[in-house]
This record gives sequence, structure tokens and C-alpha cells, in this order.
Amino acid sequence: MIEKLMITSIALSCIGSAWASTEKQPNIIVINCDDMGYGDLSCFGNPTIKTPHLDRMAVEGQKWSSFYVSSSVSSPSRAGLLTGRLGVRTGMYGNERGVLYPDSPEGLPAEEITIPELLKNAGYHTACIGKWHLGHLPGYRPLDHGFDYFYGMLFSNDMSRKEQVKLGNVNYPYELVVYEQEKEIEREPDQTLLTKRLTDKALRYIDTHQANPFFLYLAHPMPHFPVYASEPFQGESDGGNYGDTIEEIDWSVGCILDKLKELGLDKHTLVIFTSDNGPWLPYKGQAGSAGPLKDGKNSHYEGGFRVPCIMWGDMISPGHVTQMGSTLDLFPTCCELAGVDLPSGVVYDGKSLVGVLGNSKEQSLRDEFYFYRGSLLYAARKGKYKLHYMDKSAYGNDKIVFYDTPKLYDLSTDSEEQYDVANVHPEVVAEINRMVEKHRSSFSVAESIFDKRKDVKK
Repeated sequence: MIEKLMITSIALSCIGSAWASTEKQPNIIVINCDDMGYGDLSCFGNPTIKTPHLDRMAVEGQKWSSFYVSSSVSSPSRAGLLTGRLGVRTGMYGNERGVLYPDSPEGLPAEEITIPELLKNAGYHTACIGKWHLGHLPGYRPLDHGFDYFYGMLFSNDMSRKEQVKLGNVNYPYELVVYEQEKEIEREPDQTLLTKRLTDKALRYIDTHQANPFFLYLAHPMPHFPVYASEPFQGESDGGNYGDTIEEIDWSVGCILDKLKELGLDKHTLVIFTSDNGPWLPYKGQAGSAGPLKDGKNSHYEGGFRVPCIMWGDMISPGHVTQMGSTLDLFPTCCELAGVDLPSGVVYDGKSLVGVLGNSKEQSLRDEFYFYRGSLLYAARKGKYKLHYMDKSAYGNDKIVFYDTPKLYDLSTDSEEQYDVANVHPEVVAEINRMVEKHRSSFSVAESIFDKRKDVKK
């Protein structure tokens, strides 16, 4: 691929949206939670968990109720958000291993271009605070992929000797490490304090960088199992321990919104709140809810891929957006808002959402979506219809069931994907099949990075 610095340039023309009215490039904050389900927020229908700050954010901004991640597990989803490209293009997927592990020898490839890399060329300061999970060895860390500042962890909060011993895995060799920049500052942190510590770091970062445009990627390790909340939130939610954790995340969001208003930054800051995939259902009461959607994390059904999303900012046209959007779309959206041209010679899977942000009634550029698990395309959506080609449970060693006849679901009336209407709409099946064939023929699947293993120094 062409060298990154040779294929980026700043577009000087005005952005054709409501954002063009501001003289300053907008600050951009992406808050990405871990394993938060579609039904975990009160503004998305949860009956017991209270999320007043996120509810306010949804009323003042845009609530997206048909918003997808590029994968229903962490590492490929996060790679898709930051690169705007599916894992089958970048190698950020696995058929044997769904995510990166401490014995993974590689991570997000150096040639992949990320949001912070492009925004830095437009004068932005960039920060990653929280969970990374895109590579732990030198060359694959946040500072290697365009971030000026990093504070957080390179893995999920369950990839911890202390937590694995609690589960009976007494020989688990790896400790959870907290880094600031490249420096290790703590091993096996008190996880009850993680949300608060990351929030404090984010607030300090906003204070310090308010004079110039910034891109802040705040990636909460919660509510991934094991769930924790700090003492003031413990036992406070009607939704149990999991609800405590969600309500502390809501508090964190409130702190950030209040800080932006206090500093007058809300006039030119876009805040995006979402999750990396659906809830980890096998943990039952210690996991979230997909609400009216079928299944959860690691599944190709809606509960695995469709996540809550709220977008907030002074220049956003408020409304409930029922059209499709995706974390893949954040790459071109951030670039357009910052006045940055997309790199030439690179195929992107994202579509800019700027038009909808400026007018909640405008038609979204996204009308199709592809549901990959590893290198296999399990389903595809066009408009309101979703066509399934195969099935496999989210967990377990059962074999993949390939359908002789694909199953078609009308998501506008059947979000639980229960009623096959393929016989009623053969023309829709044919249309999606043509779309999928065109998609598949447009690229070669990259070699899996996740399936590689190597002993590394512990």
C-alpha cells in the first residue's frame, strides 16, 4: 500500500453540511463501550437501568436505532471503527480465534490508515484512553497508529491473572497492565476504579487540549465481564451489579458533556456514544441485554451486530434516525468533518454520515450491510431485508449449518429474525444475492492475523 504520508491531504473546500458554519474544525469524541447490549440503556428501552445523561444526549442529539458494528466481537470491531474497513480486507479477523490474545504475534497492520493518523495531518491532537485490543507488541500499539497520547490497557479486562484465578484458571500466565504512553504504570489494577480513572483522564485531556481541535477515543473496558463499578455506584441500580456498571458509565458521559458545556466546547464538538458489539449472554445476570433483538456477542444475528448509538453536538439536527449506520462510517464522517480527503487507492466500507448529522431526515448513504464471522459471510442486509446463508451458535463447537435455501427476514417488522419470508419475496432474495456476489468479487480475503500464535515474553 502507498505510504501513509504520501496519500493524505487536507481539503480546503467547505463541508456541505451544517458543520460548515463553524470556523473551527470540530473536536470529535468517540465513546466506545465493551459488550454493551442494544437494550442496556433506558433510552433504548431498558426497564430498570437508569441512564439520564445518555437519555438527555439522545434527546438533544440523534438516537440511531439501526446502527451496526463491523464484527460481533471486540478486536475486529475496533479495527473496523478506526480504519473504516472490514476485517476480511485488513486481516483483522480469525476463524480459529475471534480476537487478539497475549500470545498473538501481530496486530493492526502498520499500512492500515486510522482516523487519528489522518486527523493529525489536519492539525488535530489525538488520544486513546481505555481499552485498545488491536495489538500489544511494539509496532501495533496506539502510539504506532496515530495517537499522540495513550492511557489504558492493551487487552480486555478479563485477560488478567487475578480475574482468571477467580474463575478457576490458576495457571493463566498473563497480568492486566495499565500503560501511560509506552510506560507500564500498574499491574492488575483495581477494576472497581477503572471507569472513574478513565473518566478523570478524559476530563483532564479535554481541559489541556481545549485550545486546539482534538480527537478523543474513550474506550471503556466496561461492561465486559467481569463487571465492576466504584463504591458510590455499588448496589445503587435496580439492574443489579451490571446495572451499577452501566449507570457509572452514564455518569461518566454526563461528566464529559458537562465539561464541554463548561468550556464552551459543545458548540463545536461531536460526541459519539456506542458499543463494540452486543452483550455476552452466557454470563446471564453479569451481562447485558439485546432488548428486542435476537442473540448477542459473537453471533451474526441482530443482537450481536446492532448496538446502541447516540450522536450529540450543538450543530447536530436532533431526531430519531432509523436508517442504517455503522461504526465503519465513522472514518469517512470524521474525515469530512475535519476537512480531510480520504486516501486515494484504498477501498473503504464506510459511508459518510455528515448529511444525516446536519439533517436527521436526510437519506443515509448506507443501504447495505455485511455480517461476517471470521472470513465467512453469514448474512447480508439491503434496506429492510436481511438474508441469512448459514447458521452457527455464538458459542460451542457445533458445526456450521449451510442453508440450501437462504432465509429472509423483514427487519422492519421482525427484529427478532423469526419469520422467514424468502418464499414471499424471491425478487428480494435475488437482489441481495447479486449484491453479495458483486461484493465478494471486489476483493480477495486477506490472511487472518488472529489465527497466528507465537510464544512471547510474559
